[in-house]
Amino acid sequence: MTLLACNQTNPLLTEPKNAYGIPAFDKVEMEDYLPAFETAIAEQKAEIESIVENEAEPTFENTIVALDRAGMTLERVSGVFFNVLEADGNDEMNDIAEKVSPMLSELNDGIILNDKLFQRVKFVYDQRDQLGLNQEQMRLVTETYKSFADNGANLPDDKKERLKAINQELGLLSLQFSNNVVAETNAYQYFVKDEAELKGLPESAKAAAAEEAEAAGHPGEWLFTPKRTSFTPVLQYCENRELRKELLMAYTTRGNHDNDNDNKKVIIREMELRIEKAQLFGYQNAADYILSDCMAKNHQTVDAFLTSVWTPSLEAAKREASALQELLSQDMPGEKLQPWDWWYYAEKLRKAQYALDEEELKPYFELNNVRKGAFGVAEKLYGIKFEKLESVPVYNPEVEVFKVTEADGTYVGVLMTDYFPRAGKRPGAWMNNIVPQYIDADGVDHRPVIINVGNFNKPTAGNPSLLSMDDVETLFHEFGHALHGLLSKAHYKSLSGTNTPRDFVELPSQFMENYCYEPEVMKTYAFHYQTGEVIPDSLIAKINAAGKFNQGFVTTELLSASILDMDFHELTTAEGLDVNAFEKQSLDKMGMIPQIIVRYRPTFYNHIFTTGYEAGYYSYTWAAVLDADAFAAFKETGDLFEAETAKRFRHLLEQGGTRDAHDLYLEFRGKEANPEYLLRRKGFIE
Repeated sequence: MTLLACNQTNPLLTEPKNAYGIPAFDKVEMEDYLPAFETAIAEQKAEIESIVENEAEPTFENTIVALDRAGMTLERVSGVFFNVLEADGNDEMNDIAEKVSPMLSELNDGIILNDKLFQRVKFVYDQRDQLGLNQEQMRLVTETYKSFADNGANLPDDKKERLKAINQELGLLSLQFSNNVVAETNAYQYFVKDEAELKGLPESAKAAAAEEAEAAGHPGEWLFTPKRTSFTPVLQYCENRELRKELLMAYTTRGNHDNDNDNKKVIIREMELRIEKAQLFGYQNAADYILSDCMAKNHQTVDAFLTSVWTPSLEAAKREASALQELLSQDMPGEKLQPWDWWYYAEKLRKAQYALDEEELKPYFELNNVRKGAFGVAEKLYGIKFEKLESVPVYNPEVEVFKVTEADGTYVGVLMTDYFPRAGKRPGAWMNNIVPQYIDADGVDHRPVIINVGNFNKPTAGNPSLLSMDDVETLFHEFGHALHGLLSKAHYKSLSGTNTPRDFVELPSQFMENYCYEPEVMKTYAFHYQTGEVIPDSLIAKINAAGKFNQGFVTTELLSASILDMDFHELTTAEGLDVNAFEKQSLDKMGMIPQIIVRYRPTFYNHIFTTGYEAGYYSYTWAAVLDADAFAAFKETGDLFEAETAKRFRHLLEQGGTRDAHDLYLEFRGKEANPEYLLRRKGFIE
């Protein structure tokens, strides 16, 4: 009898009863999670033990494939729990995560550091050239061996034990960091009592703030928080300079207040452990250990790449700062431009130069229409269809679910969308696999369940959810990740979908961003929510004319975070590390101008201290070179949806991590990516 047979009442441990493989979110109770993890972990341990104790000679099937197939139940339990934790979490779930994290670290270490298991993997790896493996099978063998070697299988026993302890502590620190950021975000509330203090703020933003205040027990006031949907309109439009400063500083100082939620000590300990871990493997710093699996390979390559883009970005930002200073000086002679002034005066300059007002655009960007536009791009590129599903299980009533099919009706997978902020949701936007794609031993293609999560403006009593152009871009971006997962055709789950090098995984997402700005695409989703009028050509022309506006700021803000990330992970010791002093030193070294604050200051930098992008934030810019070049392949044909080019790009998406990323891109494009396309797009070169 399997372990699952003893737990038939736990909805996390039973096969979903719907036709789409969507987990039974509606049946899961809080008390189900921990027993489900315990059972699923025990089951995977038994599966691993079965591989280890197999007396037959190690083969591709009985060792490598068996390893890939192990842990299906745990995959399902984790897919549900960690998605809900990020998108709809609470204190109870945080407590469960703290219990589960060391359990998962112990399980993973028990697999990776199991010498008998590694010897079986190594036996197959050493014989790989004689086994008649196809390209995907060869990739699975080499990646499996590498995952063992890179995670300690070749270490002596004493270092293996130390590695286990490091991994467990890092897992708990990551949770602590994330919880602190959420707690800091939720703890800060700024109430405005006098509407005169909100002069210039659009009515839609005031209405949202008034609703937030009423919900918080302060009717007749306006509530602002460090969530981007709350404070960004203030930065852009509000004349009240002190309010702009107050909210920006509240956002940028989260986790840096010497209180129970302070993340500075967490960062220092994480860096101590990451450096120690890298040095266990013979690397001087964490960056080179991490980058060995990426396209860039080492920190020197990344540093040179970032410098090549940083220099023109910073020069553009300095020119922009000078123009904004002129505007500010007209209003406040003798005052210097500050970070809380940049967005406000950039918006003024945008209006002056391009007659473009973000508030003029928002009525055309109703959330449901924008999503339909993104779906339409995928339909034209890849021939797939989207159909909304009702009466399927979701973890929150705001989640919507879509069945995805080929043009001929063949089932592709499920896409879930969860777009609005709530107290238990971490900031930002992301895509997750809830259920991964793979093809089993009988040739059955198990199709994925994918989710896109965001934090867009909630509908108010008077308005639907209206997006900014940045929000539109974010929706298309995350949908690009979703397509990477949905279109996957890998045989092995560890190679499917977005299981690719980090500096490649952003290509599909950023590639999709290009489409949201194209006039022929915009006319498929930009309809005035009150009149139904399609966005006029004059507005589209303004958007595209302004496309290179403020790109020095945008790119400098992004790259400074990337360089800061690399500086942390190029440390060879964390002894005496002062987080704030180190940040200042890094920014001074790169020549950062004081009018711009780095996009993510260390104490709320979830990407590198929580979500697995350490020494990897450069990936967004690295992939931007690829996406600009890939989109040029379509533009060169004169057809944004040219069938043959789209077929090649879909093939790239379908491959997931089954091929070397560089080879995949060369196969699609026929040549190396040209960085000039990115620099031209940003207006840094003619």
